[in-house]
Order: sequence, then structure tokens, then C-alpha cells
Amino acid sequence: MSGLVRQQIYSLKTNRSNHAKIAHTTTMSTKTGYRNRIQPVARNGFRCSMILLGVSVLLLFNETPTQNAQQLTLRLNDQEYFELPGLNVMAFQDIYPEGHQAGVSIIQNGVRVATNGDLRLDPTPGQWQPMPKQDKRVVSKEKNEITAWLSYPDPSRNRTGFNPIDYPDLNLSYQVRVRGEGQQLRITVDLDQPLPTSFVGKVGFNFELYPANLFGKSWYLGGQSGIFPRQPNGPDVTDANGEVQPVQLATGPRLSVAPEVDSQRMIIESTTSDLQLLDGRNKHNNGWFVVRSLVPANATKAAIEWIVSPHAIPGWTYQPVVHVSQVGYHPKQRKFAIIEVDGSDQASDTFHLKRVSEDGGFEEVVSGPATPWGKFLRYRYLRFDFSKVEKPGMYVAEYRNFRSQPFQISTDVYKRGVWQPVLEYFLPVQMCHMRVEQQYRVWHGACHLDDARMADTNYNHFDGYIQGPSTLTDKVKSGETVPQLNVGGWHDAGDDDLRIESQADEVSILASAYEAFALDYDDTSIDQAKRLTKIHVPDKKPDALQQVEHGVLTILGGYRSLGRVYRGIIVPTLPQYVLVGEETNSTDNLFYDASLREGQRTATHSGQKDDRLVFTEENPSHEYKAIAALAIASRVLTKFNSALAKESIDAAEQLWKQKRDLTKGFAERMNAAVELWSTTHKSEYLDVLLSNRKEIIAHADQVAWSIGRVLSLIPDKAFVDELRAAVAANFARTVEQQRETPFGVPYRPHIWGAGWDLERFGVEQYYLHRAFPDIVNTDYMLNALNFVLGVHPGENTASFASGVGSRSMTVAYGINRADWSYIPGGVASGTALIRPDFPELKDFPFLWQQGEYVLGGGSSNFMFLVLAADQVLNGK
Repeated sequence: MSGLVRQQIYSLKTNRSNHAKIAHTTTMSTKTGYRNRIQPVARNGFRCSMILLGVSVLLLFNETPTQNAQQLTLRLNDQEYFELPGLNVMAFQDIYPEGHQAGVSIIQNGVRVATNGDLRLDPTPGQWQPMPKQDKRVVSKEKNEITAWLSYPDPSRNRTGFNPIDYPDLNLSYQVRVRGEGQQLRITVDLDQPLPTSFVGKVGFNFELYPANLFGKSWYLGGQSGIFPRQPNGPDVTDANGEVQPVQLATGPRLSVAPEVDSQRMIIESTTSDLQLLDGRNKHNNGWFVVRSLVPANATKAAIEWIVSPHAIPGWTYQPVVHVSQVGYHPKQRKFAIIEVDGSDQASDTFHLKRVSEDGGFEEVVSGPATPWGKFLRYRYLRFDFSKVEKPGMYVAEYRNFRSQPFQISTDVYKRGVWQPVLEYFLPVQMCHMRVEQQYRVWHGACHLDDARMADTNYNHFDGYIQGPSTLTDKVKSGETVPQLNVGGWHDAGDDDLRIESQADEVSILASAYEAFALDYDDTSIDQAKRLTKIHVPDKKPDALQQVEHGVLTILGGYRSLGRVYRGIIVPTLPQYVLVGEETNSTDNLFYDASLREGQRTATHSGQKDDRLVFTEENPSHEYKAIAALAIASRVLTKFNSALAKESIDAAEQLWKQKRDLTKGFAERMNAAVELWSTTHKSEYLDVLLSNRKEIIAHADQVAWSIGRVLSLIPDKAFVDELRAAVAANFARTVEQQRETPFGVPYRPHIWGAGWDLERFGVEQYYLHRAFPDIVNTDYMLNALNFVLGVHPGENTASFASGVGSRSMTVAYGINRADWSYIPGGVASGTALIRPDFPELKDFPFLWQQGEYVLGGGSSNFMFLVLAADQVLNGK
């Protein structure tokens, strides 16, 4: 739509008559970082029909009949989803129903509001419940229809062992047809055979409604009405299988969702069985509201038929968003504002950079037309270079009606309150086996003190851990407590397990940061003997080294007791796994004793079989990560804890000598050799590098950053020259890849957001720059940092680092997610991709693929990047 038409529509809306007034509700960009939205809201009982008629007339005069018809009809586009201005409908393009992105999905006026439209066997299914297998998908532009062929069961999702996905004895094949009809959506389900009698009343078509935007909004269904509640309310009932199920809020043939809000109004009508409205959060904390219709007995053709009418605001277009770092920039840093507009918006308007005046108001510093970049995903992008602005102070960026949050330009921009929350909050809060206090608050008590029982052989855990036919150790037997595992380590992600690769990577990045930046910061007290951590209580010991020590304790604990590294430590049952909140409630903290009855306990043991399980495996990649971590930890701990430092390098060398498949884990093996050589200076580790020179050159994109750390010590000049040439070729490809997006980094998410991968990319770019400064510059390292700090696609401009920057992720998937809260310094994976082209970052605590914190470098890689930026930009 042309800018003239948009202006005319806006003018028409703002001409208020005495009979119908339009209230413009504008989300304040300066507060939330979201784009301005103009929502027409009917007052005095009128539906504003005259204004909508006026809009239609304007469209007819300013656009061709063909364009107008396309805008009023849901049509399949080249990306194979239905589209009209303000409305997109995807059908079976996404692949992650567990994460609420699959089946039929609706994006309404720029917001994803519904998803997972498909047949399900549960009224409000969760993560470990039966899901169908998608066999085929056909798109017909002639019919304006998408058809998906699906079937139950899906054996690829079933896992043998404890708590598997329990697929009932049902063989069901069916098709879901989705067709655009005007501005409506017709969803039809055809069964190949009628449901078996025993499954009638159990199989239904589910459609999930995103809850956060609906809290406090109205609904009508079957002559009943109500509001969508903020918290799940009762009553609940127990079904014939002993499962607790929520009682439906209402039933009927026609559901009206948020009728009072034009941008959210949606009507769902069933021509077959009645609709049920349920609250999925009654059963699962991460549940959504669910609309469900049961498949009738004996039905096949059109067993389910719905007409879905989401309201698209007439003339809706995506409003501009300006992406800048939520922290700011160093004066000498390249500074680009990335402007994101609707894909059909061809205008290039004036960009304004303004300095926040100390006495109030704003002073314009620079302005001018933004430079078009091109199309990426569904949006068109422009850029504005304000690198010449170097005066210290606070600034805002403006484009049309959007104003960014304030950000800083200063030589000290990265020095305080940016990387520190990782050390001050996130790592202390994630510490396992410790009580963590912060002034009047206790984050959690000393937990999992009963770690850990050896897992049974031939056992497949529901979270993917597998114990093979052997325990791979002769020191303990299955079911026995493995000693020395109830010390050290950090809870990984939201499920509180300890994965060896996460523990090792965390030790390595912390030790690397200590070496690279002399990281002697102290603001935390850590007492291993008392199992006590106190936030904001300095103890005259570098926090980074205390955290390295904490990670080494869990790796060495496994080595001491097993003679090898463990695979992981995790709770045995699903109820423990999904527990949210205080970790001390996960187990009873008493070692299991089979001679005691359940409920019996002594001072140290109990008959409660709730202790976490420890798994072992043969995995060269993970083992080499542990070796590298112990080797670098030994270097940095030498003066801090000399006994632990010696034990670490001794263990690393013994683990190196263990037999393993050398065809696997090449990059990790080379990195381990680098760390061992750097610590011991033994020529045997240099020989490993020299004897693998061909493979190193061939895989320079994976290992050159690590080899570069010892480049000056390699005596073979020809090898060094070959490596330099390989780095130059790889960096040329990196430069080309950065051009894929306007953000200067490759954005290629699969399920999780791309933030963690880009942080790791940035760390490797730093080491390549240090080793090859004449080949590798710092641009892409800094771009990776900016991406995490807010320069990423989508309307949510938040920094992925919680509590860092003017706007950040203050609702995230951490231990306090049930409180819709966050852990300062935790860094989420960030903006995910709703296939095929919709970047999304919701303020919702239960989308782990967007908001989850993890160990293994997620937050600490971010800390490293900030320290690296401060170092290179200040010429250190």
C-alpha cells in the first residue's frame, strides 16, 4: 500500500464524528521497545462501519481492483502460506509441536496468536504425550488449499525406558485441509477410517491460543461468557485413566475471542461437534488456552469442520522498528541503526539520531535518509550509519513514529553493568550443591546433596540420556551411589541437569576469560566448605576463579569415582524434571538406602528413591572437552588452589591416554592438545598438532581459532603459512555470509534462537583476530555482540541478556520462570524463526526455544564478548 493511502486512512480514522469515536491506543515505543500500534476501538456501541466503508472507498480509488481483491482474500503466497494484510496462516510448515509451533498457526496483525491446530489424543497435551507423524504436505494454489497427511502413532517420538511417550493402541490416518475463503479459514479433517469405539470421545481437533495477550480479555461461547484468567483456575476432574483434566470453561458451536479488541478479535465456528474452551495451564505450566472439537463416532469425511475468522485491521501494515544496541556503542565503534519495515513499504524516510539533554528533551545530532538494504525474511530493511557520532552521552534513534530506548556512547560503555551480572548473579544462582543468598533473599538452598546413583544398564531416559549395556566402570554398580558427585557444577538450563559438555565448556570459557582479560573481579563470597554463596559480598578472591574451581570439582568428582568423565547427572522421574522453583525440593537430599522402607530415614539416608542418576558414555567429543577444561583450569588455578590445579592436569593427561575412536571429535581433540601443550609444554602434544596438519588445514573453519592461540610457538613455518592461507579463505567466506542479513551476522535458527551460536562465533572471531590481525578484523565479533544486545530481527528489540541494557528479557526460562521473572546475566537463545519467515521473541516464560538460559557458555560467552569488545576498542 502506498504511503499516500496509509496517510489517507490515518486521516480518516482520526476525523471523529459525534456518533462514533475512534480511540487510538498507541503502545509507547520509549517504554517497551515495540512498534507503535494504532488500534481502532469502537465507542458508544457503534462498530465504526462508516469508517471502514470509507477505507474501502479509498483503497478502490488508490489501488487496482486486482490488488484490492488480493488484500480482501486469504491467498497462498510464494512462501506457501495464506496471506492478506494483517493476517497470515501457516499450515504444517513448522516442526516443533512440543514448543507450540506446528500444525495450523495464525499470525494476526503482526502477532502469532494461535498454533498447533491438529488432531490430538489429549484435551490439553504436554511435552511427553502422543503426537502425530506428518507424512505428506501438498500445496494447491489453484484450490487455494493446503493438505497435510498425518498418522498415529509416530514411533520416532517414542522412547523405550522409564516414562516413555505412551502411545495407545490406535492406528489412525487422516488429512487436514486448510483453505482460504475470503478473509476466513476453513479447516476440514477427513479420516481414512472411523474411530474405534474405544477412542470416541478421546480424539479431537485442538487449536492453541497464546495466553499472555488474552489475559483479561473477553470470550463468548455457547451462551456463556467470561474473561481469559491470568492464572489457571479450577475445577479439575480425574478421568477414567486417573489423569487430572481441567473442566472446560464453556462449550458451544461458536467461540468469540477478544471481541472488544480489533487487533485480536477472532471467531471460531464448528459445523460438526461443539467447541470446548479449556485452560491448558491447569495441567502444564507451559500450557496455552485450547479450543477443541471431538471427532464424532462413525465420522470420516469432514469429521471436523471449522470456520475461523481472525479480524485483520483494514489497511494494516507492519510499523517501523529501529534496531540498536540496548547498551550502546564505543565512540570508535562502527554504529549502524537497522530499520525494519513492512515488506511492501518502499519508502525511505528521514532517520533522526538525538542526544538526550541533561536538562530534559532531545538535541538532534544527525539526520538524513536511511539507505535501503533489501529484503530479509518477510521484512524490508534500511540502514543508517552514525559512526561519526562520538560525543559521550545518551542517545535515541527515531524513524517515523518509532523511538528507540536510550543507549550510551562512551569509552566506558562496556565497563559496568554489562558483563558483570553474569558473574554477580547468573553463575551463582546456577550453582548446584550450594545455598545461594542475596541480602534478604535466598535464591535456593543447598540442593541435590544425595547425588548420584549409577543408572541401570540398557536404560533410556526420557530426556535423551542413554546408559548402554555397561556402566563403563568397574568402580560402582548400577543403583549404587557414586561418591564425590554432590559437590560443584551448575544447573544446566531449566531442567537442572549437569551435562559434562556444559560443565566443561563453562570451565573453559571462564578460564579463557580470566587469561585473556586478567579477570580479577570480586563481588561474590563462595565458601565450598559451608556450601554457601553470597551475592554482593566480596571475599577478596576472583569470582571467575572461584567459579572455575566449582566446575572442576564436578568433573574431577566423576573422574575420581568412575575413572572417567560422566555423561550427565539428572533426576529420575518426570515430576522431578518438570519441577519449577526451589531446587532443594527436587530430592530429599538423603542418599537412597534399599534396606529402608519408603518414608523411613536416618540422618544421611532414606528409603526415597529420588536421587539423581549419573550416566556414562563413550563420546570422544565430550571427553576431549573435559580434558581441555581440566588443562586450562590447571593453568589459571595454579596460584589460587595449587593442589586442585595439579590434580586437574594429572587427570587431563590420564584421560588423554585412554583409548577412544580417533575418527570422532577431531576439533575437540585438537583443542585439547592445544590446552595440554599450553599447560605442560610437552612436545608430545605439539606433535599431535603437527602430525594432523592436513586435517587442521582442511578443517580450519573449526580449529584455526584454537590453533591460533599458540601460533607463535609453532616452529613449522610452512604449516603456519598454510594455516594463514586457510584462515584468509575462510574469512572471505565469513564476510560473504555476513551479507545474508542486514545485521552483519548469519541468522539461521533451527528450533532454538541463534543467539548462543552467534556468541560462540564472536568468541572465535576474537581469537582469530588476535592470531591473525592482518587478516581477520573485529567487525563481525562486534556484530555478534550487537545481535545479542538488541540488533536482531522482529518487533521485540530486547537484549537477550536479562537485566542488561535499556530493554532486556525480563521474562525468561530460568528457575524462576513460574514467577514470570528472570535471572540477571542469564542470556537466552533469543529470537526464533516461525517457519518460514516470521522472527519471534515473545515475553513469555515457557517458550524454552526462545527464552531458556543454558550453561556451557551461553552467558559466559556473552561476558567474554563484552570484555573482548572493551579490550579491542580501547586499544588494550
